[in-house]
Amino acid sequence: MPAPEATQHFQTAAVLSIAGAHGLHDLFTGFVSPLLPLLIANLSLSKTQAGMLILFLQGPALFQPLIGQLVDRLGLKQMIYLGPAITVVGMSLIGVAPSFSLLAALLLAIGINSAFFHSVGSVMSGTLAGKSTGRGTGLWMFGAEFGRTFSPLLIVAALELGTPDHLPWLMTIGLAGAGLLYVRLRNVPFAPARSASTGEPWWRAIRGMSYVLLPVLGIVTARAFLVTALTTYLPTFLHEEGASLTAGGVALAVFEAAGMLGALFGGSMSDQLGRKTTVLISLLVSSPLMWVFMNSDGVLRLASLVGLGFFMLSNLGVMMALVQESFPQNRALANGLYLASYFTAGSVMSVVVGRLGDVMGLRSAFSIAGLAPLVGAAMVLLLRKSASTAPAPSA
Repeated sequence: MPAPEATQHFQTAAVLSIAGAHGLHDLFTGFVSPLLPLLIANLSLSKTQAGMLILFLQGPALFQPLIGQLVDRLGLKQMIYLGPAITVVGMSLIGVAPSFSLLAALLLAIGINSAFFHSVGSVMSGTLAGKSTGRGTGLWMFGAEFGRTFSPLLIVAALELGTPDHLPWLMTIGLAGAGLLYVRLRNVPFAPARSASTGEPWWRAIRGMSYVLLPVLGIVTARAFLVTALTTYLPTFLHEEGASLTAGGVALAVFEAAGMLGALFGGSMSDQLGRKTTVLISLLVSSPLMWVFMNSDGVLRLASLVGLGFFMLSNLGVMMALVQESFPQNRALANGLYLASYFTAGSVMSVVVGRLGDVMGLRSAFSIAGLAPLVGAAMVLLLRKSASTAPAPSA
């Protein structure tokens, strides 16, 4: 069976529809954080239990390498429209879960579904982009940032109209979107990267990927240090600096909105400049921007935040394209390993930054996080060396 990457032209309608699926999915998974205060009060949760809810939702990402292996063998294209539909229904019900255990089970089921959806969708966005893989994965990430930007606005507006018990009505909006995705994507071709009879064992495939994936793990971890500090603790940091909670929320929305632009243009830029060069530039620029953010206020601080959002959130799709192109015969497996490292690094760094904030204060924690992209840049140089000495992938 021919590999899906044989497509040479950019299938604009299909790639945009897949980006829309990502936006719909992340629009609803973004409900958890804004709802945490209400869930804590309604279910009498401790902060530890509240933090575990994110773990249940993101934890199944650890299995994405295995899921990616299934995608390489079976395709599983149906998840591109079934995944958002399942997420929409599940997330619309979290406000009515009667206990912590049932809420945890619901989020775990959504997390498993999300892992399958991300494994299929991210690969489809790359393979249907023809030779412009960076543009395809960039649009995929644009959809995610779009959903994350508007998710808090949607849930706040819904709560203005009623209590969490009334949130299930939101699934009507989401299911309408999922239905449209089915119409748009049901006939889009997407074949497995290789057949089950010809694929090499997954453990041997992973061992052969190490020359790329180990440096990528270093880049992802360094990147996660700064990105997690900003996405998780930015409102708290600004509040401690004297800003209002509203101002902190607006600042976070500005950061995510700039990330939408970064995701949109970063992939296309990498098609022209090269993947590793684009990632290197984004990391080297981010540390000075963080210094400006920490040592300014007003318009200059806002401008630095826009720059940070643009550059730090642009390189996720670029690295995704790099990983997929490095292993065309194991595209989904490699992509799954990358996504697993991304979600794991984000979860770990959230705890690290929080701990540093408790011990040293958030200003010191943010200052340390601002140096992390330089470590990531060094990993990019290792990636250059490793890639240049690696054997060419087998046909």
